[in-house]
Amino acid sequence: MSVLQIILYGNPILTKKSKKIQNIDEDILSFAHYMVFTMHKAPGIGLAAPQVNRSIRLITVDLSVGENSKDLIILLNPEIFTPKGEIVLEESCLSIPGISEKLIRPSTVHVKGIDLKGEEKIIEAEGLLARVFCHEIDHLNGKLFIDYLSPLKKSLIRKKLKKIKEEAIS
Repeated sequence: MSVLQIILYGNPILTKKSKKIQNIDEDILSFAHYMVFTMHKAPGIGLAAPQVNRSIRLITVDLSVGENSKDLIILLNPEIFTPKGEIVLEESCLSIPGISEKLIRPSTVHVKGIDLKGEEKIIEAEGLLARVFCHEIDHLNGKLFIDYLSPLKKSLIRKKLKKIKEEAIS
């Protein structure tokens, strides 16, 4: 199995809203498995389809980074509802390498989506898992974690972002 190319900051696919998946076919199943493989190899704890150049509503999450198969979550058309609380943690992104910043996210969320068998799932997530769901679902909506930063923070990392953007284009 080969690793998919991770799209970097500056590529317009990362700022577009992804399309809802209408049916689960062999292409979706295969693509989901390639995403999991890519996420684990990166290594990362979450990956959204736009990050590997597909503008569809599909995310993979695995806080164990492949160490525990029971931790793997693959969701199609995920949505967040009933966010509660606030927690500030460091956040980073495979599409924006070398940059991490503290960000406020809900401490608890409920996520509704469809698994690869076509069954609806509702997951109550808290702490890091809630954060990863928020981060990955943001990707599906064309939003990056740096979009939440203050203008001052953004200006402080502007040089790094410019370098990542230039690498993405070349």
